[in-house]
Amino acid sequence: MLTRNCLLLFLWILVNEVSVSSLRPPSLTLGQSRTRGEHARSLVGSMKNGAAGFQRVKRGWVWNQFFVLEEYMGSDPQYVGKLHTDLDKGDNAVKYTLSGDGAGSIFTIDQTTGDIHALRSLDREEKPYYTLRAQAVDINTNRPLEPESEFVIKVQDINDNEPKFLEGPYMASVPEMSPVGTYVTQVTATDADDPTYGNSARVVYSILHGQPYFSVDPKTGVIKTALPNMDREVKEQYQVLIQAKDMGGQLGGLAGTTTVNITLSDVNDNPPRFSKSFFHLRVPESSAVGSAVGRIKAHDLDIGKNAEVEYTIVPGDGGAMFDITTNEHNQEGIIILKRPLDYETKKAYTFKVDASNAYLDPRFQSFGAFKDTATVKINVLDVDEPPVFNKHSYVMDVYEDTPAGTIIGAVTAQDLDASSSPVRYSIDWKSDLDSYFDIDPVEGTISTNELLDRESIAQHNISIVATKLSNPVLTSRVAVTVHVLDINEFPPELASHYETFVCENAKIGQVIQTFSANDQDLPTAGQQFSFKSPKEELKNKNFTIRDFGNNTAGIVTKRSGFRRRLQEIYFLPVVIEDNGYPPKSSTGTLTIRVCGCESDGSLLTCSAEAIFLPVGLSTGALIAILLCIIILLVIVVLYVGLRGQKKKETLMSSKEDIRDNVIHYDDEGGGEEDTHAFDMGTLRNPKVVKENLYRRDVKPEMNRGPRPPVSQDSADIRDFINQRLKEHDMDNSAPPYDSLATYAYEGNGSVAESLSSIDSLAVDHEEDYDYLSDWGPRFKTLAGIFGEQSESQSDTTTTENTH
Repeated sequence: MLTRNCLLLFLWILVNEVSVSSLRPPSLTLGQSRTRGEHARSLVGSMKNGAAGFQRVKRGWVWNQFFVLEEYMGSDPQYVGKLHTDLDKGDNAVKYTLSGDGAGSIFTIDQTTGDIHALRSLDREEKPYYTLRAQAVDINTNRPLEPESEFVIKVQDINDNEPKFLEGPYMASVPEMSPVGTYVTQVTATDADDPTYGNSARVVYSILHGQPYFSVDPKTGVIKTALPNMDREVKEQYQVLIQAKDMGGQLGGLAGTTTVNITLSDVNDNPPRFSKSFFHLRVPESSAVGSAVGRIKAHDLDIGKNAEVEYTIVPGDGGAMFDITTNEHNQEGIIILKRPLDYETKKAYTFKVDASNAYLDPRFQSFGAFKDTATVKINVLDVDEPPVFNKHSYVMDVYEDTPAGTIIGAVTAQDLDASSSPVRYSIDWKSDLDSYFDIDPVEGTISTNELLDRESIAQHNISIVATKLSNPVLTSRVAVTVHVLDINEFPPELASHYETFVCENAKIGQVIQTFSANDQDLPTAGQQFSFKSPKEELKNKNFTIRDFGNNTAGIVTKRSGFRRRLQEIYFLPVVIEDNGYPPKSSTGTLTIRVCGCESDGSLLTCSAEAIFLPVGLSTGALIAILLCIIILLVIVVLYVGLRGQKKKETLMSSKEDIRDNVIHYDDEGGGEEDTHAFDMGTLRNPKVVKENLYRRDVKPEMNRGPRPPVSQDSADIRDFINQRLKEHDMDNSAPPYDSLATYAYEGNGSVAESLSSIDSLAVDHEEDYDYLSDWGPRFKTLAGIFGEQSESQSDTTTTENTH
């Protein structure tokens, strides 16, 4: 190590002679100190011979920037430089001191001579310079001879660090078939040496391994392709060794290396190719539609999506029977059957298949079409097939209670193979556990084995098996659904009890009632009813039945001029017949009442039930309506009674009034002139006489003056009234509504005349209710009730007048 450093130091001195001369200890003469940048001298004032004056003192402290070589390996301390002051006369009277970075531990100074030495080896990459301070003092008194000065010791760099690739090894890729000079990647090496001094940190790049495929720029480290048309299918991976050397690549420089792994990425430069031009496949005729019948494959040297293959069948005679898809995992072409195969119809199919890339690179389309074509031949193999029914399923109908042995239908199956073997039929016993049906094994006719009941089982689902006689193992099945039809067991009936009316003034041909029918048999959706009159009623001169054809019919009058007093009720029979098997019929009776009607045909009078009820109401509804009528009559009677009792009462019988300030009295005095016959205190409301109670609705806030005593003098009464009037006018606590206050009394000579009810007439005006008779027949009952009351009141009045 020491030999190497010495050699490097020797070479460095030869190359940098000028720089090395600055490392020598500086000559500390005054002129040299000025040329090397001494500090500005200070002005010092002194007093000589008692006279004041200033003298420019030359500063004798000489210092400079010192240099020390890094990685010094000598046995003696490395000499750095010398400090000196002009005040040092060489008599050992000056002492030099050193402080700052590394003083005492790294750097030392001779106190007498000022020589500075480095005690150990230094590394510039660890610390490039040190800042220290020097002081010259008197050795006897320790008094500073000059101000303290600062200087720097720089560590001189040597080439002791090789270039390093901090990010290696590198991974890069470049498309195959790229032209020369295509950018691949860039590598970077760093050197810890001083880049500002010499060539220690100037790096040059070169390729040690990887030529002639790639090249590297010596200065930037950019790697590019150096060979055209590199094919990934020939070689995909490349390993390139890059070297970085300092000292500008000169002899003696240090070097570092890194590896760059370069991969050629795929481009679509290869079309798919079939391994052979003809594919021969064999397919059984029993293959199901949609199943895969064969596989072919075209190989592509590319990878990824560049190797994805699309297969298409070239239109032709055989291509319509098949389709082809691509397996995404292995890029195989899967041939799928589109239609059923039949060996007896066609025994072979031939067609062509094209294989092409899904993604094309326009740079290579000039090479030709990126597809390949192969021929596929498919031979159909004969298979012994089971019999085939002429239908996928069968539906049969049979009426319930049909005699056993009745044929209800037949199934047919045949052998489509060339041998055309006979077929035998049977019923799967699991689908007909009770053996309701039987089948002819040769003809395939199905018959009932016992009586069927729709109410027990309305639908039977059986399975018929067809067996090939030449090969009993080959069988086929078909589902047969047997619907048990309902026999018409119930005759139709009227939908409800119809009771209608006919007006006395009805016209000929008038439809007075529409009716319908119900049937308990099923299904209700397909039922059809017909309505007609019985044969014996065809000569009926009053009414007839008209069938509307939509399961409804109407009662039609055949004459006019019905009279209730001659016949009140008519009974009309009607024959109802359904369309069941066998057809059923019944006879219903319609009730018709004769009622009085108005000119527009609305019901006016009839029996009690016909008057108040629509036709067809139940007995409960009739009772409810009658109860309502009775309650209304009771209310009317009570109202009339209370009205008659009210007439006997006086007009003013109540002792209370809604207003507190109204005075009621039943006595009549002699007027203002009669002051002795009547006590004036009775004119006052006894509720107001109480002390401090003026109103009952609002509590007064103002104090009222004392009331004058009751006096028989009319002047006092006038004053009292005036005072009360004034109080009421000034009363702000009065309610917001109008009120009546009485301030005077009543007697003979009063201007208001008598207000008493003693002489009042209590004769009420009797209302005449005869006008109710003019309102029509509906108000006759009400007119009779009020008419009787009016007559009784008139009789009473007459009797009283008589007496």
